[in-house]
Amino acid sequence: MAANVKLENEKEARNKLSGASILIESLKRENVEMIFGYPGGAALPIYDALYGQSIKHVLTRHEQGAIHAAEGYARVSGKPGVVLATSGPGATNLVTGIADAMLDSLPLVVLTGQVGTNVIGSDAFQETDVMSVTMPITKHNYQVRDVKDIPRIIKEAFHIASTGRPGPVLIDIPKDIATSDGEFSYPDSVNLPGYQPTTTPNLLQIKKLSEAIKRAKKPVILTGAGVIFSKAHHELTQFVEMTNIPVVSTLLGLGAISGNHQQFIGMAGMHGLYAANMAIYESDLLINIGARFDDRLTGNPAVFAPNAKVAHIDIDPAEIGKIVDTQIPIVGDAKEAIVALLNETEKGLSFTEWNSHLKNYKKEFPFWYKQEGNELKPQKLIEMIHELTDGEAVVTTDVGQHQMWAAQYYKFKQPNRLVTSGGLGTMGFGLPAAIGAQMAEPNRTCVSIVGDAGFQMTNQELCLIEELNLPIKIVIVNNYSLGMVRQWQELFYEERYSESLMPHQPDFVKLAEAYGIQGVRVESLSEAESVLKNVIDLDRPLLIDCRVTPDENVYPMVPTGKGSHEMIGVRP
Repeated sequence: MAANVKLENEKEARNKLSGASILIESLKRENVEMIFGYPGGAALPIYDALYGQSIKHVLTRHEQGAIHAAEGYARVSGKPGVVLATSGPGATNLVTGIADAMLDSLPLVVLTGQVGTNVIGSDAFQETDVMSVTMPITKHNYQVRDVKDIPRIIKEAFHIASTGRPGPVLIDIPKDIATSDGEFSYPDSVNLPGYQPTTTPNLLQIKKLSEAIKRAKKPVILTGAGVIFSKAHHELTQFVEMTNIPVVSTLLGLGAISGNHQQFIGMAGMHGLYAANMAIYESDLLINIGARFDDRLTGNPAVFAPNAKVAHIDIDPAEIGKIVDTQIPIVGDAKEAIVALLNETEKGLSFTEWNSHLKNYKKEFPFWYKQEGNELKPQKLIEMIHELTDGEAVVTTDVGQHQMWAAQYYKFKQPNRLVTSGGLGTMGFGLPAAIGAQMAEPNRTCVSIVGDAGFQMTNQELCLIEELNLPIKIVIVNNYSLGMVRQWQELFYEERYSESLMPHQPDFVKLAEAYGIQGVRVESLSEAESVLKNVIDLDRPLLIDCRVTPDENVYPMVPTGKGSHEMIGVRP
């Protein structure tokens, strides 16, 4: 009898794993390839369980670098990025990236260590109420209170992060839960009656939109990131070619249709192409597919598309009618909606006069800059990168002037080639995002175009680029300032440059070399042309410090409070 009890106890022990090991096994069931993270005390049991496992851990040099790298990985791969950090400051250092992913609809599963359950709420060492901190900026968050819940929570977290409108899900794991033992059994499915995203659009609404297209004289399609997330690139192109409706894009929608397509007018919004903004302003039918009517797109919403009937296709019903009155709301997956439209919409439409009108705008009011002599203009720099990579590179950016020049002068031909912080506008995003993007597509050319100010916020991740020998080309658009702030101060604050100029910069070339990366400085157009031609295809990382003309501004521009048709700087 005693022997049988001993055998049963041994068998039971063999079937049990620690909470941390259950977590790792659960991540394996979700086919997680890599985790971006930074260890600390409350996360040590998880790191110990990760030791020697098949999942690759990418040790960034700051938690903010980890979560932006995960965002870059998620954007390019289409899979959820996974982040791991410890409690307290480790968790709070993730907050900017979580908010960034929330606004830009990027699927993330964020794992944070937490102090033991017996001291939660006691201001224990490195304790932060990360649940309250992240509740408004996550799609959902969990705190694990029982080891047996870990597999279910992981299964639900990946499902929630990657379905419907994608977004970040946080799982907070107290240290004693990670060290407790439990049986591992991974569920085959999720049971979330309260979370049932609508993916199939209402056919009656699709028919209503098809009728509106038939009656329209000046229709225009606005593409957002939702088209890219739903992998509707080919269906959108097919629909556009079937109907001949002109297309404009948001910043995050660039690449949803090729930038070279004859029906593509350009990016709309604050620094968009005048023709694109006028296409929306003069349209009588605006078909928004997967964009959320951000204020940088609409300008003054009171005069946005004033003559248009608005149709809005979005998987998130909360976005429809939030900013712009919508007459034809369609809740559903963008790809399913476009396929339904292909079946329901009349063929043989032309809109010849309307298309010709917009193409005249495009020809008469292109993006412009004045190239003088051998000076290095940032716009020319972006054009050169586009030509050398044939529009096929993954381009990551920070936020500011260089971001807008990249959007204006790099013609994205494919989806998921622009990795940028759209909604939150996060400086320091571009360099770590490039790490995740390059790891998601190791054989594709990756260029990180960053400003000199944003680069200094996360440049410690150069160490990781060298360590992993990621062949990222880091192009610093160096204008010795917070360029966009300086531009606004010049235009709207009587040239009072309050704390926006940075005349004292580190030697970026030596900084790169300190991390083991070759650096090159260019100060003229001819130098930039020569260097870029020779290095863009090198199979190793390289930093190029480009000293561009410091007083260049981004034009055209919609001033704050104005309508998108009231752009300034439309002509030289």
